[in-house]
Amino acid sequence: MKLPPSVKNWVSLAGATIVLISLFMIVFLFTVTVILHKQAAYLGLLVYILLPGIMIAGLLIIPLGMYLKIRKENKAGVCDMPGWPHIDLNDPHQRNAAFIFIVGTIFFLFISAVGSYNAFEYTESVSFCGTLCHTVMKPENVAHENSAHARVSCVACHVGPGVDWYVRSKMSGLYQVYAVASNNFPRPIPTPIENLRPARAVCEQCHWPQKFYAQQYLVRTHFLQDRDNSRWDIGLDLKVGPPEQGGGYLSGIHWHVNPHVQIEYVAADEQRENLPWVRYTNLDTGEVKIFQDTENPLKSAELTTANLRVMDCLDCHNRPSHRYRSPNEFLNLAMTGGELPIDLPEFKAKATELCAKEYNTSDEALAAIRQGLESLYRDQYPDVWQKRQAEVEHAVGVVQSAFARNIFPEMKVSWKAYPDHSAHLESNGCFRCHNGRHSTDSGEVISNDCNLCHDIVDQGPPGSREYARTNESLAFRHPVDIDNAWREVACAECHQAASP
Repeated sequence: MKLPPSVKNWVSLAGATIVLISLFMIVFLFTVTVILHKQAAYLGLLVYILLPGIMIAGLLIIPLGMYLKIRKENKAGVCDMPGWPHIDLNDPHQRNAAFIFIVGTIFFLFISAVGSYNAFEYTESVSFCGTLCHTVMKPENVAHENSAHARVSCVACHVGPGVDWYVRSKMSGLYQVYAVASNNFPRPIPTPIENLRPARAVCEQCHWPQKFYAQQYLVRTHFLQDRDNSRWDIGLDLKVGPPEQGGGYLSGIHWHVNPHVQIEYVAADEQRENLPWVRYTNLDTGEVKIFQDTENPLKSAELTTANLRVMDCLDCHNRPSHRYRSPNEFLNLAMTGGELPIDLPEFKAKATELCAKEYNTSDEALAAIRQGLESLYRDQYPDVWQKRQAEVEHAVGVVQSAFARNIFPEMKVSWKAYPDHSAHLESNGCFRCHNGRHSTDSGEVISNDCNLCHDIVDQGPPGSREYARTNESLAFRHPVDIDNAWREVACAECHQAASP
């Protein structure tokens, strides 16, 4: 059972020491994670990636030291360089060596298999994707935790099924590691829309079109930025699908992914905010219609080199898991849910103003929110401050928490940086095509009629809401009297700035 003399050198001894210490640390830390049932981001990086790499390096150092010693002794004439070994299992020394080698190999392969699987699982985890690079990925991780897809892992959407996309994602991740290590990454990080898999290969693993539902009723509650935080409700009959549930996606909002038609477009910018050219194709009849923006038409030369994209889910649902709400929206939600008082004078206006400002750091923003709200009531409403100070301070904390979930000054992340195209109040969304400017040569226009996607069933303040008759829609009434100005400009031109 003796080891060969060549192993007796400081290099091989150092390699063996590295292997034993690494193996002990892997076993110990793995046991800790199993007992605690909790996987910390950096602990997983250490157990499944760094320590196994160090252990393998130590194993390679052992034969390297043996080779260096033999070569040194050969040059000194102490011994000859050994040739290829002669295997004879009848020799007890070789038999023992073979036994040690086989048992050791099996043990190492078993440990490697377990470690490789755990390394794979760890690199696919939300912890790895969301918390390993704290500053860079914090906005995405926080938004994901507060989204409808919080229980869906990052890789389920960003990688999807298949080995080829797994390898591709890991290869692209190498540059991301370099960018983070060298602090050489943009703020905010651009959405990698050109590298995303088609929605049919990812989203439709759960949301397949054949199971789209029919119309649904939705109430949006808004609080105006006046002294009384006046409430305004609007009830919408969303035409997610046709009136009859069995109609699938043959009409309604999801008509855009109807298998009988194909919608293609050309974007004039990388963010796909400006869509000057749209083509409709009826796949059953072969009918084709081309719509161009009359105010910003695409030139023939530009069309030749343009990237033609087939419209899919992500062209509207572009923020399915990483949505950053505006101050107007997250304050409305908190006030509707009873987290914030609705009877503190000027609360909505002041909170919106403070949250919409530009800040350099989150700490600066949270301090400004506290100072601004407290000084409002301490200086302008001393009676309110005296009687309801505790309530004001609680409201400050709620506003700060909502701000921290949606706006990240260090990474310049906000609702402005990442507009949500599933609506049109605070981003261009639907109005990128449905703006009344896209027309064919024959004069047919992509309609901007709001009733294509929803009917207004009721609207107005509590106690005096107006209601539509069955199968009818109300004409939209703006909560603030701005005459017909809302007909002339897109909603986002005012609302993206977090105005009322």
